[in-house]
Amino acid sequence: MSIADNIKRLKNETDTIKVQLVAVSKTKPEEEIMEAYNAGQRVFGENMVQELMDKYEHLPKDIEWHLIGHLQSNKVKYIAPFISMIQSVDSLKLLQEIDKHAQKHNRVIDCLLQVYIADEETKYGLGFDEAIELLRSEEFAALKNVRIRGLMGIATNTGNEKQIKEEFYELKTFFDGIKLSFFRKENSFDTLSMGMSSDYKIAIEQGSNMVRLGSTIFGQRVIKN
Repeated sequence: MSIADNIKRLKNETDTIKVQLVAVSKTKPEEEIMEAYNAGQRVFGENMVQELMDKYEHLPKDIEWHLIGHLQSNKVKYIAPFISMIQSVDSLKLLQEIDKHAQKHNRVIDCLLQVYIADEETKYGLGFDEAIELLRSEEFAALKNVRIRGLMGIATNTGNEKQIKEEFYELKTFFDGIKLSFFRKENSFDTLSMGMSSDYKIAIEQGSNMVRLGSTIFGQRVIKN
């Protein structure tokens, strides 16, 4: 199936249940992104700041760009003028840096706290206790140019569906608790981003309302020797 066909099929699947589709376009050429764009896709996710900046320069300005990979504090200034959402906030220090640069551009930048749920040491993210500590801190309360829209998590890369299901269930339960404890009066805290190409159906079952899909849209990456 073509990229356009994949987008249409997935949008039919996700729009009816109010799940936001983020097309993960990292490493993808601009022509392929434009094929998805012309099929109606507007939200794209990138991992690397330099690649994201290049694509932002060349592609339509109504694209909503999400940074979904690990973000170093010293790179925030490059994307602060235009980024729609930073999904991978994993420290107070990073949040403070985003706030500082958002203020310079007179913007409020939407962010998700990335919570560590996987049984893998290679993943980034806040522990459950660390996320609560961050939200309780005076430093967080002082930030005026970031808006926490919700949480993001990446499940363990495993074929064990029961484990994946449990990890997503834990994050959804945590999301509900955070909403009640810290954001009860804020309708903007509404996003639970979990699920990638290999596990997005399980994620949706467990309450995800934003999925990040790459190979399901663009096909498998070709490894060049």
